[in-house]
Amino acid sequence: MKIFKHFFIILPVLLFLTGCSTVGRLPVGEEISFDRTTYSFDKETHPYDIFSEYRIAPGDVLDVLFQIRTWVARDRFTLGVGHVVSVKFVNNPELNVEDQYVRPDGTISLPYIGQVNVLQKTVGDLTAELKQMYEKTLTNPELYVVVSEFFSAIEELKKDLHTAPRGLSRLVTVRPDGYVTFPMVGDFFVYKKTIPEVDKLLNERYNEMIPGLHCDLFLQKHSGSLIYVLGEVIKPGSYSISKPTSVMETLSLAGGILPSAQLNCIIIARKHEKKVVLTRINLESLLKFKKNSEFFYLMPDDVVFVPKSGLAKSAEIAEYIRQSIFFRGWGVGFSWELHNAGNENDTGLFF
Repeated sequence: MKIFKHFFIILPVLLFLTGCSTVGRLPVGEEISFDRTTYSFDKETHPYDIFSEYRIAPGDVLDVLFQIRTWVARDRFTLGVGHVVSVKFVNNPELNVEDQYVRPDGTISLPYIGQVNVLQKTVGDLTAELKQMYEKTLTNPELYVVVSEFFSAIEELKKDLHTAPRGLSRLVTVRPDGYVTFPMVGDFFVYKKTIPEVDKLLNERYNEMIPGLHCDLFLQKHSGSLIYVLGEVIKPGSYSISKPTSVMETLSLAGGILPSAQLNCIIIARKHEKKVVLTRINLESLLKFKKNSEFFYLMPDDVVFVPKSGLAKSAEIAEYIRQSIFFRGWGVGFSWELHNAGNENDTGLFF
């Protein structure tokens, strides 16, 4: 209902600007097709109906769902931190070592020989190594190694997580600095990465730490894809969009235009690499059904500026936009580039 309300606000102004006789040039029932466009550097990847991919932003809430795949067979099992190891001596049971945790430095302690590094060794390799070491102390040493507990690290993880109906999970929030703190692995920089990219990195890290531990990453809540509307509109401000949005739709979100609006030189600003690129569109031409007119589509973080009639110098417009958005994070670290999307005779702007 809100969109329809905005439509009825903007419609009388549009009819006034285009003129009834102009609208009347389109016979009832006739259909006219217009192309859709956007910035030249985004045209190849812009799908117009959906965002090509979602990039993680500060304020997003991610759901990390853990699965403990103890049923998955491994070609090679090696000892790791937190495993519980026992060493049994066949002929010298008094030397038996029962249920010793592999310490964070990867070692266990054994009679006569002291600390032994067992990290990343198979049971067979460790058994052969210990036999060789005990030959200096025992005659024909017979021993075997037993790994009595594999999942102590997983048990600790379970204690650290809350139990959800679908398994072990943890909700984490992307901080303003672009980092997220994940269980066990710590801080990850996720800003501007996709969900699959972060999911792949996490699983690589978890698999190194705990074989059999797998996680799936979901976007629980997104902070919102915002566009900004400034100038001669009824309600300037920021607006959330869930898909690529045309300038016409954006003006409707802002409540419509004011009578003082200059529709033939609407300015669009978009971040591109280390610059902010400005371009202009002639919405008046589109409303008069002129040939070669196009619907211009916006992306998140775009700024739309509707100038007042008479404000024609590009420097004035750029300064107005700069002052308006400097404290919203745009003005730091970016330079300005004026993109020629027409000629000065169309709008009075000189690029």
